[in-house]
Amino acid sequence: MFEPYLSRWALTPDGSPITTHCSNLLPVIWRGKPAMLKMSDDEAEQAGGAVLDWWDGDGAAKVYAHDAHAVLMERSLSTRSLLTMARQGSDDEATRIMCRTAKRLHASRGKPLPKLIPLEQWFRDLAPAAARHGGTLADCDRIARQLLATPQDITVLHGDIHHSNILDFGDDGWLAIDPKGLHGERGFDFANTFANEDLEIIATPGRLQRQLPIVAEDTGIDPRRLLQWIAAYSGLSAAWFLGDGSTESAELQLTIARIAIAELG
Repeated sequence: MFEPYLSRWALTPDGSPITTHCSNLLPVIWRGKPAMLKMSDDEAEQAGGAVLDWWDGDGAAKVYAHDAHAVLMERSLSTRSLLTMARQGSDDEATRIMCRTAKRLHASRGKPLPKLIPLEQWFRDLAPAAARHGGTLADCDRIARQLLATPQDITVLHGDIHHSNILDFGDDGWLAIDPKGLHGERGFDFANTFANEDLEIIATPGRLQRQLPIVAEDTGIDPRRLLQWIAAYSGLSAAWFLGDGSTESAELQLTIARIAIAELG
């Protein structure tokens, strides 16, 4: 499947293929540089490739080549990891790095926007799940509807900021990969820093309460608005997991939502 692009962009394979639920990736060498070839027919991944190119290396990995179905981007060779940092006692610093990176992504570029997915469309699976399951999901849906009806600070969003999507690129610093190409309120982009299921401590008592003022200070977003986005995002994530039959993962997201809703009072 990679062959047309290997020839077109003069790439040399440099590792084993990686398959995710919606993309195929291959580590390659391009003009002597380590790169990653990513191919996908998924709408969000294609929008992400376009916005990655639009960011032009400012806060995100550089794009070397791009078309409607594939993107060739720079590849990090660093072993440093925000997930490892968070697990080993530097949770707060990892969060600050994610916030600083997102701030660069959210900055105005003064050029025409690429094709993006409205945040309202991104949330389309929450209402049906809330109607089916009720409870906390219904609360999350209510909060999401309020947020989407009163948007603030509209910008280009990454859509999936978490510890494994911000990588160390050496002299270029920490940069984002794997955006989803969304458009909406910037507060949405910080919700997953509280709900990344790969980080085992997300539901630890007191973590959300400790992280909230850190994110609020670094972003200038009202803590209550952040809590609302955490609840909305966690509900959406739970709806996706329930749709896949992953009830344990869904319950973890609902736990985060309940913590956020309790803080809202």
